[in-house]
Amino acid sequence: QVQLVESGGGLVQTGGSLRLTCAVSGSLFSFTTIAWFSQAPGKQREFVAGISRSSVGTYYEGSLKGRFTISKNNARTVYLQMSSLKPEDTAVYYCAAGSRLGGRSENLFDYWGQGTQVTVSS
Repeated sequence: QVQLVESGGGLVQTGGSLRLTCAVSGSLFSFTTIAWFSQAPGKQREFVAGISRSSVGTYYEGSLKGRFTISKNNARTVYLQMSSLKPEDTAVYYCAAGSRLGGRSENLFDYWGQGTQVTVSS
């Protein structure tokens, strides 16, 4: 089993920055990829960025690359640095763990955190 806990969300003004943290506990052998997803009010959950558990490989939703950066300091802590935030970035952000390298569909992720709210004011 894998447990994921997100933190770092909050209220920020347009143009501001936030760093989200995903703390991972449990078996590291249960997944190969950690990803961030966002879910805006009334919308489906969408892929944001992903990172390999055992290497430095990262991948992004195309329009977010350059403003958002995914990183890790070990296999149990993954970050999402968000910069130049816009009101349309307002969403609940989830981290998820899965076994498909490069996966972008939420169906490929078996473990989910509870989410952290990010609100960007205009």
